[in-house]
Amino acid sequence: MTIEEKLGRGVSLAVKELYGVDTPADKVQLQETRKDFAGDLTVVVFPWVKAARKAPAVVAAEIGKWLEDNVDEVESTNAVGGFLNIVIKAGNWSKLLADIAATPDYGITAATEGSPLVMVEYSSPNTNKPLHLGHLRNILLGYSLSQILSACGNRVVKTNIVNDRGIHICKSMLAWQKWGNGATPESTGKKGDHLIGDYYVEFDKHFKAEVKELMAKGMTEDEAKAASPLMLEAREMLRRWEAHDPEVRALWETMNQWVYDGFDETYRRMGVDFDKIYYESNTYLEGKSKVLEGLEKGIMYRKDDGSVWADLTADGLDHKLLLRADGTSVYMTQDIGTAKLRFADYPIDKMIYVVGNEQNYHFQVLSILLDKLGFKWGKDLVHFSYGMVELPEGKMKSREGTVVDADDLMAEMVNTARQVAQEMGKTDGLTEAEIDDIAETVGLGALKYFLLKVDPRKNMTFNPKESIDFNGNTGPFIQYTYARIRSVMRKNADFTPVDYSGVQPDEKEAALIQQLAAFPSVVAEAGRTYSPSTIANYAYDLVKGYNAFYHDHQILREPDPAVRSLRLALSEQTARVVRTAMSLLGIKVPERM
Repeated sequence: MTIEEKLGRGVSLAVKELYGVDTPADKVQLQETRKDFAGDLTVVVFPWVKAARKAPAVVAAEIGKWLEDNVDEVESTNAVGGFLNIVIKAGNWSKLLADIAATPDYGITAATEGSPLVMVEYSSPNTNKPLHLGHLRNILLGYSLSQILSACGNRVVKTNIVNDRGIHICKSMLAWQKWGNGATPESTGKKGDHLIGDYYVEFDKHFKAEVKELMAKGMTEDEAKAASPLMLEAREMLRRWEAHDPEVRALWETMNQWVYDGFDETYRRMGVDFDKIYYESNTYLEGKSKVLEGLEKGIMYRKDDGSVWADLTADGLDHKLLLRADGTSVYMTQDIGTAKLRFADYPIDKMIYVVGNEQNYHFQVLSILLDKLGFKWGKDLVHFSYGMVELPEGKMKSREGTVVDADDLMAEMVNTARQVAQEMGKTDGLTEAEIDDIAETVGLGALKYFLLKVDPRKNMTFNPKESIDFNGNTGPFIQYTYARIRSVMRKNADFTPVDYSGVQPDEKEAALIQQLAAFPSVVAEAGRTYSPSTIANYAYDLVKGYNAFYHDHQILREPDPAVRSLRLALSEQTARVVRTAMSLLGIKVPERM
């Protein structure tokens, strides 16, 4: 049993004896004590204040006194408001390290058959363009969140909804018909998603030229856009698609498959996957039927023009359009249809949508509508809202061809990692294959870490040069520290460890053990707050702690076998936790570097 588990059990017994409150030990909130206070671990006591009918500081002091009297591991306590800071007896650190080493899958809680089933939706691309930098943040956040929730004991289903229908798809199709000359991924040597994206840009170029010409003849901009022959053709193509025109549908299927093949290649290189993929072309009609069902039940209403709406004024919102007068669906209707299919496929307990913060209102409305339509998880759905990502040069625009493609960015990061590693001499003595593998691991690790270390709710600027730095809060810095530890372990491979339980760790060793001990609670906190950045910044702090320890302590030349054994155990467990933490971010760590 770890110190955290013992403290959790101790606090549980304390509040039962002091206040008559039953609190499961695993529900006790433990966190690492802030550096400006004395203590190793801190208990949040606010949950028991009401039952105690005392001030938070008094409750903290009373629980602290109980722990000092009854829990052997507690040296002293101090109360700061509703927080109880606990100082652990020094002699427990060596035993704690041994406990960590003996714990399989340390920090990870395995799901059981009865664990909550959580579905996480991420990526959600359109089939008219390749994945770009904005998609990267979405995909990496969604995948990492799925890994973290799984590590917290949930059953997780990773899902994707592909936006494969609509006017934007028809724009690419029409442009290919007009100017493609039969081009295919094979004939051009281009990935399918890049090829289709080129024609989306081509459409916009010709459309703008038409609008400019019509405006020169005296039309307003809005009139010119509405009268554009190219746009009218695209709308006609959409009408034919919705009418199941065989020619349009055949072209749509062919071009979409090119895009899917391209997406799959990108996903593989990113190291992400999905358990289930849904397609808007299959879900929008399901949404329409669900809305009409709601209309019959009086949940929605129909206007005189035939459009269907939901009155959400009682919920503090407005009236929401769900079906246009011509009977066609809006995005909200499609999301309802997707929800219907998902709930039929899986007994979902919680649904998490990883979508940018510009859709906050949309998901507020969707939650209310799904609840009204009888989806048990609708009211509590989670919109994992994240900020936009930009480059130092500013925003990107897909239709103008100014986005940074995910494929191009990944290739650039890998090439940069190779150059930097070679300049620093970190690839000396390695084979070309080993250098390729390290460049891929470090380049993609730098990209992923930089995008994940920031609080997801914030807008951010991605700077490729900063991300690849081997110093500071970067993926390569963490990866290099891991590789350094693995080198230490290889150099000590012939050493036979001995019992180190009698060794008294010094301040830096104890601090590092404490950081390792905090890992399970860090994972739990990241899962509770949906925050991959919590894991990222923990990994950075941990390797900083290890480097401080490594700088001041001999390992290979330490003459005392017990002390050397403790330091090797510290090194090995740090490497293990770093590897686990980075895997929760979808990042690999190299054995050599």
